[in-house]
Amino acid sequence: MSSSARKTSPSARKKKNIAVVVGVALAAGLLGFASYTATKPEEPSVATAEKGDSAASSGSSGSSGGSSAAPRKGAYPELEALARRDAEDPLAQGKADAPVVMIEYADFKCGFCGKFARDTEPDLVKKYVEDGTLRIEWRNFPIFGEDSERAARGAWAAGRQGRFWQFHEAAYADGAKDKGFGEGRLKELARAAGVKDVERFAEDADSGAARDAVKKDQEEGYKLGAASTPSFLVNGQPIAGAQPDAVFERAIEAAAAASPSSPDSPSSPSSGEGSGK
Repeated sequence: MSSSARKTSPSARKKKNIAVVVGVALAAGLLGFASYTATKPEEPSVATAEKGDSAASSGSSGSSGGSSAAPRKGAYPELEALARRDAEDPLAQGKADAPVVMIEYADFKCGFCGKFARDTEPDLVKKYVEDGTLRIEWRNFPIFGEDSERAARGAWAAGRQGRFWQFHEAAYADGAKDKGFGEGRLKELARAAGVKDVERFAEDADSGAARDAVKKDQEEGYKLGAASTPSFLVNGQPIAGAQPDAVFERAIEAAAAASPSSPDSPSSPSSGEGSGK
């Protein structure tokens, strides 16, 4: 090996170390997406899991002050930190401080995304978003070409006028994706979604800001190792695909029980005294 190959500047070594750390975190996320399937054995109840974790930690060097619940199997702190919790985000629904955040990476051209949007998501909204347990944050993750990109920008533009979720519903209606997402079709969807200023919508959808916003979400998904749509994170726990309702319900309920901010969490000061809001 040449001498020049051996000599590495301090800044180069620092960059390499950072890259290694980032690589490990991304590998963890990729493993999570690859390993979580519908045929996964059912996890034990939260109470059983916490009892087992407590017994295991009693023989180890646990230095926790008891302020947080037991870690959930398959959940990654690095991924949980991706929740933006922006109260002004038009591409999200549910309280910004909800104990559980489900991030959804999806494409409007994806048939399975449409199935989830029609068959599963409305029940999750009714059961968990409306009672303050769950927040859903959408990430545009177009992977099927220019039509997908246009639809993603259109959804973002509808959000600029407070009609993202209405556009989402119209774009995922049964058979909607078969009509494509050309410029004229996007305007039709905008009207169906109740967007008031359709011309402004069209300008927003074709803007650099729309492209930047979609690119930001898209790059986040790729960095996670998400290779298909839909993909989800439930408080850092990856779920791949439009799984049965029970898969999401188990994940949400386990995350809620483990969250320090949940009224049902042992570490919550208001345990048993829900605010009712």
